[in-house]
Amino acid sequence: MKKTFFLPALCVIAVGVLMPQFVKMSYFYFAAYVVLQYMILATGWNLLGGYTGYVNFGVGAFFAIGAYTSALLLINFKVNIVIAMIAGGTLAGLLGFGLGYLAIRLRGIFFAIATLALAVIIQMIIVNTHWLGGANGLYIFRPEPFPPFSDYLEFLFALMLFVAFLAVMTVRYIEKSWIGKCFIAIRDTEEAAECTGIPTFRLKLLATTLSGFMMGVAGAPFPYYITYLEPYSAMDLLLTVNSLAMSLVGGTAHWLGPVIGAVILGCTQQIVTVTISSEWNLLIIGVVLIGFVVLAPGGIMGLIQGRRK
Repeated sequence: MKKTFFLPALCVIAVGVLMPQFVKMSYFYFAAYVVLQYMILATGWNLLGGYTGYVNFGVGAFFAIGAYTSALLLINFKVNIVIAMIAGGTLAGLLGFGLGYLAIRLRGIFFAIATLALAVIIQMIIVNTHWLGGANGLYIFRPEPFPPFSDYLEFLFALMLFVAFLAVMTVRYIEKSWIGKCFIAIRDTEEAAECTGIPTFRLKLLATTLSGFMMGVAGAPFPYYITYLEPYSAMDLLLTVNSLAMSLVGGTAHWLGPVIGAVILGCTQQIVTVTISSEWNLLIIGVVLIGFVVLAPGGIMGLIQGRRK
């Protein structure tokens, strides 16, 4: 366990710190941040949707909780971004726990509709709450860069790279543990899993809480990145669509699936945004998603595992 975590962690930290010394193109960090953000979101979505089979259409709600918590802490208390990420993730995790406690007994389309309703409710609360900025939003000033980073975006890239590594390694550990096997049993046949003695309700609560926490952590640095936060960008439909699509393209119920999907779809969207228009992003997601659902329902990891067998 130590070798599989600490050595890769040191390598990730080294890449995050040393890359800005060699790559001086600002847009690279601007685009890489978005890809890493979606990697964390897709990993969190896959934990609930891929492993336990509960589809979450409320990604924007958890993302916005993390983003607004971080923004308010920065504006009012000038807190460190790491503390803001922990606070935002904790509140989003508590929201996930509440969602799980109230709605996890719902299944299939009913649970999906409940998560979508949650996102709409959170958005309406933010829009109509003055101290959250309302529809006008909040302005955020980035802290000054510090060595060895010459730009704060470079630091955000390094931070998100390490956080994405932690999220992926956490899900990898869960997948290989008894908890991951119980999640898959719940997804396949929940009644049979419960009859064998698996504590399905507690495990589903764990899944919703951890998933919400990861999405909140992904949203917490967003105000530092964009410097202006308003409810419609913090709860963009693309957040949910991308999280779902990246997991399906890479392969659900496998820790590496969201990573592959985020890299492929995230990089493609960034290239299209620069060369053509950002309006094409949803079209690209739709075409790719339909193609994978028809030709490779198990995603890229499903194809790889099928060839190995």
